[in-house]
Amino acid sequence: MKHVLLFSLVMSIAFTVSCQELKTDKDDKIDNVETPNDTIKEIPNDTVNDNPNGTDPIYPPVETQPANADYKPAFEGQTRINGVKTTTPYEVNIIAEGLSNPWAVTSLPDGRLLITEKKGTMRIATTAGVVSDAITGFPDVDSRNQGGLLDVASAPDFETSRMLYFTLAEKKPEGSLTAVGKGKLSADEKRIENFQIIFRAIPYFDNSMHFGSRIVFDNKGNIFASTGERSDMRMRPNAQLLDKGHGKVVYITTEGKPVEGNPFINKKDALPEIYSYGHRNAQGLDIHPVTGELWLSEMGPRGGDELNLIKAGKNYGWPTIGYGIEYSGAKVGSGITQKEGMEQPIYYWDPVLSPSGMAFYSSNVIPEWENNLFIGGLSSKHIARIVIKNNKVVGEERLLEKENQRFRDVGIGKDGALYAVTDEGRLYRISKK
Repeated sequence: MKHVLLFSLVMSIAFTVSCQELKTDKDDKIDNVETPNDTIKEIPNDTVNDNPNGTDPIYPPVETQPANADYKPAFEGQTRINGVKTTTPYEVNIIAEGLSNPWAVTSLPDGRLLITEKKGTMRIATTAGVVSDAITGFPDVDSRNQGGLLDVASAPDFETSRMLYFTLAEKKPEGSLTAVGKGKLSADEKRIENFQIIFRAIPYFDNSMHFGSRIVFDNKGNIFASTGERSDMRMRPNAQLLDKGHGKVVYITTEGKPVEGNPFINKKDALPEIYSYGHRNAQGLDIHPVTGELWLSEMGPRGGDELNLIKAGKNYGWPTIGYGIEYSGAKVGSGITQKEGMEQPIYYWDPVLSPSGMAFYSSNVIPEWENNLFIGGLSSKHIARIVIKNNKVVGEERLLEKENQRFRDVGIGKDGALYAVTDEGRLYRISKK
């Protein structure tokens, strides 16, 4: 009997951990990056579906496991949509290994890739997998668990200004918080010069969880950035409070000022930088290349991961409504999924995807992927391809399931390839054959 109870306890713990975000960091050396240019690892693509009839076949939903909660979706197609399969032949290559907890990957104007590492360094990689030495010059970051140096985006005028913008878990004696900062990439590309913080998601809090965070430029040269609600039960309600920076999307200029016309700019006791609120832990953010609309993915607790279409001034519900449950199995709050004045997700996952970085495919190199959304899955260990039409999800595909990697971020290369980094330190290229 004792053996049965012990086995049940072990399995319960394993299940709980698999549904949560990464809680520990590997103590890897940042200077030991493999760049296997002569031995790039090509992975067979067994997902290609030749379709001689030229029609779009309908496949069952990709999710086959039972849900954690028995909640009903608010509308048809809000979860477990029909599956799709890519018909264009493509290839998957591991072009570099040994990165130290990479967190973001994005393209520079010249096609090379910027890669942040959680402990406070950055690399530049070529699309052939040649990786630079560690680039330094960042302030102290809280790199415990889910914190560290997080996202990166190049300024629209990078070719002349050489300015880069970052999100990070800023570390202070009183705790840490999600911050937006900027600095200039030195001419020799060895350091970031004159780094400065331009926005802080107050207040500071001494824990190491739920920082978010992604950053993206709009077509006016302003910045959207997402923040986490810091996980702790005491801090969780801050996602609903407009005088707190936790659990928000903010909209700021490159100087960190609120953008003119922000929804709460004239509201008493509200942070003027806030664009939307009621978010949990948003690690995915991108702008649709055709509509210009802002989309966000965020982690729910046990179930209830969300894909949201972000509108100015809207409340996205956390922790009042949601489709997940606590890791203990208890309801979150009152256990409701809808409430007047709170937005519904366009799509949700139960069990979890654990969505991290995401990107819309803005190239036409693989035409059937054009304007599709690609999201890195952590505990789910795959990349989700999401087909969206008229602001509704109409198809879902799982890529690289057999790699057994936690996909931290996905970016679109200037060459039309997908690039992805994993918590295990790999850099992938997914490209047309």
